[in-house]
Parts: sequence; C-alpha cells; structure tokens
Amino acid sequence: MAPPKQPKPRAPWMPADWDLADASAIQGLNAGTATPEQQKRALKWLIESACRTYDQTYFPGDPRDSDFAQGRRTVGLEIVKMLHVNLSLLRSKSNA
Repeated sequence: MAPPKQPKPRAPWMPADWDLADASAIQGLNAGTATPEQQKRALKWLIESACRTYDQTYFPGDPRDSDFAQGRRTVGLEIVKMLHVNLSLLRSKSNA
C-alpha cells in the first residue's frame, strides 16, 4: 500500500482557498445573520485556511517567505488564544 500523498506546500503569499459556503459564512458573520454552523465554518476557515495556523512556516530559499508565513500564522494563533482564554478568571480578577 502506498503512503498517503502529502499536500504540496503553497507559497505563503498565495490567497487562501475558499468556496461558496465559506464566502457565505464569512458574509453572514459580518452581517450578524450567520447560523451557528456558518459561524463555526467562518471561524474554521479563518484559522485553518486564511491564517494557516497549523501549517509549517519554514520555507527554504527565501527568508521573506518564512517571515510572511509566520506573520499570517500569528494572527491565527491570536484568534485561537481568544477562543481558549478563561473569561471567568479574568472577570473575577477585574472585580477584585
């Protein structure tokens, strides 16, 4: 059995892949009309496709490509951090 085919690394400056459902989810999120499923899809697209948060950021050859990829990923990491921040702890500290 052949090993699974690995995706070819894309240049970090290439636009993110998207489809009609992704665009609809992002637009619904912006308008405040997205369904719960669209909200999840929009966030997933931002984190995984637009920011490429979980991709490798090292691109041999041109350090600017690695810098660009790391900058893109940093935005995704900030979004993920906000998803996991302990709001109860922060609220209790601000009331102290």
